[in-house]
Amino acid sequence: MPPLLEVDNLHVQFPVRQGMVHAVSGVSLTVHNGETLGLVGESGCGKSTLARSIVQLVPPTAGEIHFDGQTLQGLAPATLRKLRPRLQMIFQDPYASLNPRKTVFDALAEPLRVHAIVPRPEIPAEVGKLMDQVGLARHFSRKFPHEFSGGQRQRIAIARALALRPQMLIADEPVSALDISVQAQILNLLAQLAREKGLAMLLISHDLSVVKHMSNRIAVMYLGRIVELGPATSVMQTPRHPYTQALLRAVPRLTPTTTAEETFLGGDPPSPLHPPAGCPFHPRCPIAMEDCRAESPALLSIGNEHEVACPRWEKSPADGFRH
Repeated sequence: MPPLLEVDNLHVQFPVRQGMVHAVSGVSLTVHNGETLGLVGESGCGKSTLARSIVQLVPPTAGEIHFDGQTLQGLAPATLRKLRPRLQMIFQDPYASLNPRKTVFDALAEPLRVHAIVPRPEIPAEVGKLMDQVGLARHFSRKFPHEFSGGQRQRIAIARALALRPQMLIADEPVSALDISVQAQILNLLAQLAREKGLAMLLISHDLSVVKHMSNRIAVMYLGRIVELGPATSVMQTPRHPYTQALLRAVPRLTPTTTAEETFLGGDPPSPLHPPAGCPFHPRCPIAMEDCRAESPALLSIGNEHEVACPRWEKSPADGFRH
């Protein structure tokens, strides 16, 4: 069966006074019906830009995006508007993504009305069902966003995305702005909704521990590129790219396992305004060699549907990772 979402060699660049910012550089990925793909990487690596480009909020510079067999670039506004309900996005900051002048009822009723999801007389009942689905009492629908906690606001944002009965959700850092105690509740809610409704999901985070339990596959992004991609279990237990290994070592544990010989990732990522030649990770890589500075590695298949953009993946020890 063909994938629901297919991103092919996508590039997104932004002109600035000093030159060109390379936010996304040749990303290719797929998401199938009912699948959750986790996308992880440090802040600033291009995850959010990729997400916004997929939903056509940021125009891609090059490459193609296909959703359910339809190419999204170049669609007429009217055609794109008809397609948008099937591909919805949950933004990182729920307070910024909700109109402070609209009550919860108005925020949920508007997409139902604009896209004629249900007849107008049925809108109040449909809003009530949406509130039930995300675990909010129906009488909260007359309140404004500032009257809620961060976790409650994110539930409202999720309800608004579900209002259009999408086939796929793109959740961009949906819990990073929330307290630790609330993060698990929102993640469990997203997992439950995806399971019950058969939703495909692109779950974006800078934290591998956030996506490991929800994702069927995990893609690791660094400086605008995918450097590792594979089944969640394989990526978590036998990571082969040095960057993925560094991210896993940074995950807090109740029982520390790091030895004195292990080194953590140091320094900052290079600027996307002036990305390094060759492998983008080589300035910080512990196993980089001279040719890494000259050639940009493509994703190599290493078996079990696991791919890594490192020709020296066999020299990058992966044993001992159990997360």
